[in-house]
Amino acid sequence: MPKMIWHFLVIVLGAAAIACGFNWFLVPHQLLSGGVSGISMLLGYFTNLNLSIMYFVLNIPLLIAGWFILGRRFITLSIVSVAATSWFIGLLPVFAVATDPLLSCVFGGVLVGLGTGVSFRVGGSTGGLDIVGSIFTRNRDFPIGTVMAGMNGAIIMLAGYLNDNWNIALASMVSIYITGKVLDLIHISHVKVTLYIITNETEAMLKKLLVRPRGVTKIKTQGAYTDIEKDMLMTVTTRYELVEIKRIIKETDPNAFVNIVETVGVMGSFRRS
Repeated sequence: MPKMIWHFLVIVLGAAAIACGFNWFLVPHQLLSGGVSGISMLLGYFTNLNLSIMYFVLNIPLLIAGWFILGRRFITLSIVSVAATSWFIGLLPVFAVATDPLLSCVFGGVLVGLGTGVSFRVGGSTGGLDIVGSIFTRNRDFPIGTVMAGMNGAIIMLAGYLNDNWNIALASMVSIYITGKVLDLIHISHVKVTLYIITNETEAMLKKLLVRPRGVTKIKTQGAYTDIEKDMLMTVTTRYELVEIKRIIKETDPNAFVNIVETVGVMGSFRRS
């Protein structure tokens, strides 16, 4: 339970960062974010509709779809994020921290990417096209920030065409690109690594490694100089889980030899958490 409370707290802090990016950097210059938030901003700029209410309402159908596809925990955290973001948008005053639109699009993008990234890091999302991006990357090895940037870019290009103001559209594209890059720096579950672990504590190591469902291959090895036979365990995991596995190795066999290499791609069965 304390861990879940911590996750909720992180989600709320991420929502606050997103709202700050909107109200203090993007909205004052009529810049756009991507996806549902961008659509909400467009509606807010050209109508009397409230941004925070539109952001919440437009997310509802995507949250419902995600509930059946992505799982209840993910969507529960996403609902908390959407509700908290909507609340912060309505609470925080709209004012320009930076008078330069270019600076605003940069720092707005960083804040939105930071808030989105920490939400993904604890197993949730910020709703909108984050849910669509999560569905798309669920069975494909693509950086989720890049996927979202592509989908959001199409929306911004359409907005520039309809609004007939390409300066705002292009500045918004910069903001979305930065958001995607910051998100990929924080949410690193798409980066795969392969570990080769040579150990004398094979059974104890396997017992701890297999607590979470992950594939491990056991290979018999023999030292070329000592002729001593040992076991080598090979596993492919994500950068996100790497810290946990390194901790397991150090606790189980401090003398284990470990080679960690970045994996370009994975074919066949690979369990994605």
